[in-house]
Amino acid sequence: MPSQPSRPSRAGAKSSRLSAASSKLTALGLSLGLGMLPVQAQNKPAPAWEAVGASSAIPTAPPAVLPALVPGSTGTTQPEAIQPAPTPTAIAVPISNSRILLALGRREIRLERDGKIYGPWPVAIGDPKTPTPTGTFAVKNMVINPRYASTRTGKVNPTVGPNGPLGDRWIGFKTQGPDQFGIHGTPWPTWVDQRAAVTNGCVRMKHEHVRKLFDLVDIGTAVVITR
Repeated sequence: MPSQPSRPSRAGAKSSRLSAASSKLTALGLSLGLGMLPVQAQNKPAPAWEAVGASSAIPTAPPAVLPALVPGSTGTTQPEAIQPAPTPTAIAVPISNSRILLALGRREIRLERDGKIYGPWPVAIGDPKTPTPTGTFAVKNMVINPRYASTRTGKVNPTVGPNGPLGDRWIGFKTQGPDQFGIHGTPWPTWVDQRAAVTNGCVRMKHEHVRKLFDLVDIGTAVVITR
């Protein structure tokens, strides 16, 4: 009868079997140790955020948006400069409690402000060939002692003040190309007394009247011109 193997021999046989099994697992890319992943998983590329470090996984603020390039550029020029905001006096926004009313048929002008009426005052208006425009406008600019310059010849009249072609007050309400339309004084009050239609489209007033009107209106005051 065959003898039974001794305990050490059995232990040695068990160890041999475990070693053989371990060798087979190792050949398959596995291990009985801890902290080891399959070879396929180890060779898989890491996600982009992992590849550059854990800190890159934290969302960051988006890059600042650059100003738009100058129109027509190739993208290599400097960004367009940011223009400063216009001053309030440069914006012609109608003022609801104040408006200038010009009736071309009666050749007179008046101001309605805060429920009060100032005027009416006589005016000289545009010649039929160069009529004063009709419609609703707003005061765009106001000038004391304006200087007259011809848009046709470019010649500038050096005389300013009460004896200048525009008198000493200008209230501009419309631009059309290089031309401007406005309410202004005149050194020729006879045309105003006659309520004549002789101007290039502007509205002439007597000095005392246009000065009063100038002091009562602002940039943005509505100008309503009717036939």
